[in-house]
Parts: sequence; C-alpha cells; structure tokens
Amino acid sequence: MDEARTKAGHGVAKALGIKLDYRNETGDTKLSRGESVFSVESADNYVEYEPTIWEWMANTWPSKRAWWEYFKSLFPFTSWIHLYNLQWLAGDLVAGITIGAVVIPQGMAYAKLAELPVEFGLYSSFMGVLVYWFFATSKDITIGPVAVMSTITGNVVLHVQEVRPDLEPHVVASALAIIGGAIVCFLGLIRLGWLVDFISLASISAFMTGAAINIACGQVRALMGISADLVDTRDSTYRVIINTLKHLPDTSLDAALGLSCLAMLYIVRSGFNYLARKQPNRRKIWFFCNTLRSVFVILLYTLIGWLCNLDLNGKNSERSPFAILGRVPRGFQDAGVPVVTSDIISLFASELPATVIVLLIEHISIAKSFGRINNYTINPSQEMVAIGVSNLLAPFLGGYPATGSFSRTAIKSKAGVRTPFAGVITAAVVLIAIYGLTAVFFYIPNSVLSAVIIHAVGDLITPPNTVYQFWRISPIEVIIFFAGVLVTVFSTIEYGVYTTVCASLALLLFRVFKARGRFLGRVKIHSVIGDHLVEGSDAKYGPNGPQSVPGNDPDKSARNIFLPIDHEDGSNPLIHAEHPYPGIFIYRFSEGYNYPNANHYLDYMTSVIFKETRRTNPHSFPRLGDRPWNDAGGSRKPQEPSLVQDDRPTLKAIILDFSSVNNVDLTSVQHLIDVRNQLDRYTTPEKVQWHFACINNRWTKRALAAAGFGYPSIEEDDGFHRWKAIFSVAEMGGFDSAAAAAEDAENRRETRLQQMDIETGRSLSRQRSRREEVEPIEEADSDDSEDLDRQLQKSKAYKEGVPEKDTRVAVVQGLNRPYFHIDLTSALQSAIHTAEILEAKQGSDHQKDN
Repeated sequence: MDEARTKAGHGVAKALGIKLDYRNETGDTKLSRGESVFSVESADNYVEYEPTIWEWMANTWPSKRAWWEYFKSLFPFTSWIHLYNLQWLAGDLVAGITIGAVVIPQGMAYAKLAELPVEFGLYSSFMGVLVYWFFATSKDITIGPVAVMSTITGNVVLHVQEVRPDLEPHVVASALAIIGGAIVCFLGLIRLGWLVDFISLASISAFMTGAAINIACGQVRALMGISADLVDTRDSTYRVIINTLKHLPDTSLDAALGLSCLAMLYIVRSGFNYLARKQPNRRKIWFFCNTLRSVFVILLYTLIGWLCNLDLNGKNSERSPFAILGRVPRGFQDAGVPVVTSDIISLFASELPATVIVLLIEHISIAKSFGRINNYTINPSQEMVAIGVSNLLAPFLGGYPATGSFSRTAIKSKAGVRTPFAGVITAAVVLIAIYGLTAVFFYIPNSVLSAVIIHAVGDLITPPNTVYQFWRISPIEVIIFFAGVLVTVFSTIEYGVYTTVCASLALLLFRVFKARGRFLGRVKIHSVIGDHLVEGSDAKYGPNGPQSVPGNDPDKSARNIFLPIDHEDGSNPLIHAEHPYPGIFIYRFSEGYNYPNANHYLDYMTSVIFKETRRTNPHSFPRLGDRPWNDAGGSRKPQEPSLVQDDRPTLKAIILDFSSVNNVDLTSVQHLIDVRNQLDRYTTPEKVQWHFACINNRWTKRALAAAGFGYPSIEEDDGFHRWKAIFSVAEMGGFDSAAAAAEDAENRRETRLQQMDIETGRSLSRQRSRREEVEPIEEADSDDSEDLDRQLQKSKAYKEGVPEKDTRVAVVQGLNRPYFHIDLTSALQSAIHTAEILEAKQGSDHQKDN
C-alpha cells in the first residue's frame, strides 16, 4: 500500500514538474567521500527518517479507541461512581448540606443583582448543582448564581428593557443563559479548553477586584435604605459612590438593620477565626460555625423582620417599616420552554463576549486553583461542557446564567467534600427551601441581603500584599491590573474585562515580536562541595569529602558551559565569557522562532556578526560598480588594498541553539535562507557552516533540511574531499547496564588501565571521544571511500579503553544530518573541527600558489 502510494506520488510530482531530489544532504555523490554512504541495516547506526504527512494525519486523526475515550470523557462520573462508598457519602453529606445552607441566601441576594425576583436565584442554584456533577472533573466547584455574572445579567436585562419593555426580565435572562451556555458547551465539545490560558492572572485579579468594588458600592444604596430614584446603581462605580455620599442624609431605618448585619458578619467571622487559632483541636467545629454565619445572621434578622411585621400575615410587604423581601412563590412557577428568538438574541449580542468570558474566567480559574490545592487535575474543556450544559438546562426551570462561585467552592473544599455527588445533596436542600421555606423568606429585610452581598464580594478584592507580590514578579502586569480596575470603576465591568484581556494579549505579542536572542560564550567551570572539587560520577565520599577512585577520568572535575556574553541572564559579570573560536558564533533563541519574531532575531544576529567580523575577501569586486551601495569599506579603486589593518576574524560558522524552539514556519525558514545567502556573499569565496543544537521536533528538522540545513554547504568543485563529520554516540547496555555494572566493575577498571598503558599517540579525535563525541577515522593515503557504519564499527574512539564484548555504541542522531547536534558541545566541536580543516586547506593552497 505504501509503495503504491509512493509511486503514485512520484508520478504526480513528475507530471507537475516538482523536483523531489532537490537536495543532496551529504553534499556529494554517494561514492566520493567516506561520510556519504549510509547503511540502516546495522543496529549501531541510525539514519533519521523525515516525518510524513500520512504520519501526521495518522497521529492527528483520532482512532476508534480515541473516539470511545472522547465520548467516555464527556461523562467523568462513570470512572468513579462504581467505587462510591459510605465514607465518601459522609463527606459529601456534610459538604452538600453546608453549601445548601449558604447558597439559599446568596442565590436570592444575587437574583436581585440580576434585576430578577429572588426565586430565580433559587432556580439557578438548584439546576447548577444538580446538573454539574454529571460532567464535573472537579469535586470542589459549585455552580450557581454569582455576584459578577448576576450584575452582567442585570445590565443586559435593563438594556433590553429600554428597547423592548414588553419583554419580561426572566425571558431575557433565560435567553442569555441558553446562548452563552451553547457557545461555551461548543467550545468544550471541540476541546478548546486551552483558550482559557490566554486569560492571564493579572486579568482575572483585575476583573475580580473591579467587579467586587462595583458590586459592593452598588449595594450601599439598599444597605442604607436610600431610594432607588436617588441613586442609579447601574451607573459607573465612581458616580454611584458620589451619588450615594451625596444622599446619605436620605437614609432610612433600613440602615440600622443593614449596617448592624454587616458588622455582625465580620465580627462573627473574626471571632470564629480567633477561636480556631486558639483551639486547634476544635478547628473543624469553629470552621463549620464560621461557614454558616450568613445563615445564622439571616435567620436572626428574619426573626426581627417577622416580629416587626406580625400584623402583615405574609401580605402587603409595602406596609413594613423597612423594606422586606415580600412574597416568594412556592415551587417552580416559571418552569417551561424558554423563548429564544433572533430578535431577542440581537438585543444582547454585543454583551455575549463579556458573558462568555466571565462564565469561563470565574469557573476555570477557581477549578484549577482548588485542583492544585487538593492534588488533582481538571479538564478545562470538560469543565466548559459542564458549564454549558448547566446553563442550557437551567432556563427550563427558570434559571439565569450561572458559573462557579469562589466563596462557596472554598467552603465546600474546607467542609471535606469527597466527590462531585455532593451537588445532589445541595440540590435536595435547595429543593426543600423552594417548596417549604418560601413563607419564611417573606420577612427577610432587603438591607440584610445587601449586607450579605457586600460581605461575600469583599473576599474577591485582591489584597495589597498580593499586589505587591505581583509587582515583585512582573511590574508591567501590575500596570495592567490597575488599568483593569480603573476602567471598571470609571466605566463598566465589561469594558474592564476587555481592557485587561486585550492588554495581556498585547503584552504577550510584544514579547513574542520583540524577542531577542543572545550570543553565548564558553566558560570552563568546576563543581565544588565545600573546599573539595567534585571529580565526576565515579567519585566516592569519604570522611574528608569526595575521593576519586582508580581509573576515574580527571577531566570530569571540569566541564564547559555556555553563558550569554552580555551576562543578561544575571551571571557574574566578572566571569569572562567569549566566543569559543575566532569566527564561530553561538546564538540562542530566547523564545520560539516563528514569523512574528524571525526578522527581529536575525537582524540582531547579523548586526553583531558584521560588527565583530570582517569580509573574507574585502577586494572581491573586480569593478567599481560591483560594490554594493551600502558597503563603505576598502578603497574606491578596485583591487587596491586598504591602508587600515583589520584584525577581526572572518566568519566561519554559526551555531543556533534551538532548545526553546518547538516548531518553525515558512516565514521563519525563509528568513534563515535569506540570511544564509547574505552571509555567504559576505564570506565569499568560502561558505558559512550552519550548525543546529537541541532541536526537539522532527518537523522542525524536516523544515530545516528542506531549506538545505543540516549538512555541509560545500561546493562540488572545491576539492574539499577530506571533510568528516563528528557524531555523538551513546552506549547500548553492556557493561553500562544496571544488571552487569556490579558484576564486572573491577574488570572494567583493570581493562581500562591496561588499555591506557598500551595505547599511545592519541589523536585529537580520541581526545574528543572522551566527551562522548566520535570522529570517523579514515586512512590518510586512501582514496577509496568506506561505508560509514563500517568506519564507526572499526573506530577505536568507540572503545576508549573498553573491551568490545562488554559494550555496544550507537549514534544518537541521524548520520544523514551531521549538522544537527544533540547539544551545544557537540555542535561546537564539529564547527571547530570543520574550521580547522578549512584553514589547513587554505594554507595548503596558499603554499601551492607560492
């Protein structure tokens, strides 16, 4: 099948005039040089094959098993529900009941933020916790009404009613939930959860802080009992603050209830926190008491409301001396098929981006945080499905947009929840409230609900100490944080979200576009423990520190590393890092290498190279008109030598560190080709050798090889037939395996000592092989080429004092790409080796000319 497909492809390429053999990776014919013939039959040798499109498609397109795993992942509860036990049930009961007691007052309070009757907050609370557990990958998260999403929903409702006053508020809210939920669910089904990673922590913190300030300031009016006609809480936050202060003399009796309730909430919390610190053995008890403080306070003030309104008998709430909640319908009175039309959608279409972002920001960020705290991992895409389905189904019972709640999730986590099934327990508690406690809700003072909201959102404000830590880490992101908060305060929550998200993306793009590489220099270092040198992996530790064992390589006590020459990484500037060889430059990409930053990377690289090197042949222009207009060097007259002596080296090789590069594209590779051609003209008649280290993607290697990189760029007629590559090799078991190491360690040491005594006249290639680099050996007088795998097997560099029967050695990377190296050390050795051969050849040619 593969052979037929290959033949068909070759036939189509021939018909279209496509040259498949457009490059010769070894730079010559197969039988002209010793390094050119490769064999893939030997176990010790390795030729790297390029990845193919068919291979990519096979790895990308899901298999039958992958499809089954996908559908199974849509219902994560199937992986743990069969393991459910009584211990899990006990933890879920406690957590579920606790959250149920908390979500009831919060849900009713947040419904008022959404400009809806309080019962819709109960409907949303019920559906959120009931549906979520089917799709959940987080045991801690609690879906339901939240302050920020409720505020955005309220803004949408008011905006739509200005245009279409005939539409009921809950109809608009239900339509918003369905459309927003459908978008989020679709993103989750196609597994685009990684999109959430574009929202930075600075954006999330600014959004939370600005929204909390906005909501808290908007609730002060109800807390103080100021008439809604005097203060528009949907105005910009700074206007709300000004107007509230202006009308403080218009406060009513509600202020007594609201302020005392808010003070009591903070006093109770402080008191229980103090008791938990003083009595650690009872910390769990005090925690649950602290968690239920909102329930205690609301029950207390509901009792006060009932005592003050005994004559109302659950009717005519307007006659109360202070504003109370009033009648709450029993059961699901607004259940039904939601009304979703194109006309309704068009009325709030501009608010959909903010709605989707808020749904995702709160839920995913909270779920990830508690996953890290409790040592489990969430699936962001699956969490999107959970949010989407919850919001798609909730409107059928009257729910409005809901997402994860920070405060309730924190309580649920600390309450000892064991599985997502706790949501079913919470749903049962809410259901009891919907059918059995509505008569009690009648007497809840509105100012008390406002106090509960202010107390809840106060925890969302980023503390100053956290902002200072942000400043220590990334000052520019603190500017984005404050920008988001200020825009929220002086405009709207939606604009604040857009500001921080766009600013964070702009910062990311700026860093990508303006990424700059660094030139590296070689530095020799020693490892030291106390006042002793670490002499390598074979060192033994005695009472006086490390002690070398017989046969240990003394060179292991020192090694070469590569540091930025400008010391921008914070390394000690007193250490002199310099280019390792005249005319050889090591250049490291600081980030990825793609079309946005390719030009910036290479412009800086070439500018430094031109500054620190000279043209190989400054008099290479036979006529005056052949000189480029921007080349001011030399003399006006052709072939006339310059009077100024230039001691700078000529450019010989460039080593690119691709350790931070995951993939390349057409533009970035074309930039490399252009720079290669530019530098080849600069070094004419010589060619610049390009070496690549630490490439960790096969498609990157394929792209670079397609552009002519990875093998020598030596002309056919230059007579340079003595070039040989340096390859990195590794041992394939034998004496180095764990099983055999203990058995023959002493034999290896003795053999190594004997071999070192016998062998004499070690060559440069042998010295390099100590650092696990090998140079194929070729007879100086032989004109016949040998197969490279035969050379590698015969090479003594493979056996550096080790009997052949004890070990086998193989090359680490493909023999067909000798200029793709496993690390910078091997790349540098190969570059220096090639440069030395070139210099020797030039010297020989010069002697012949003389």
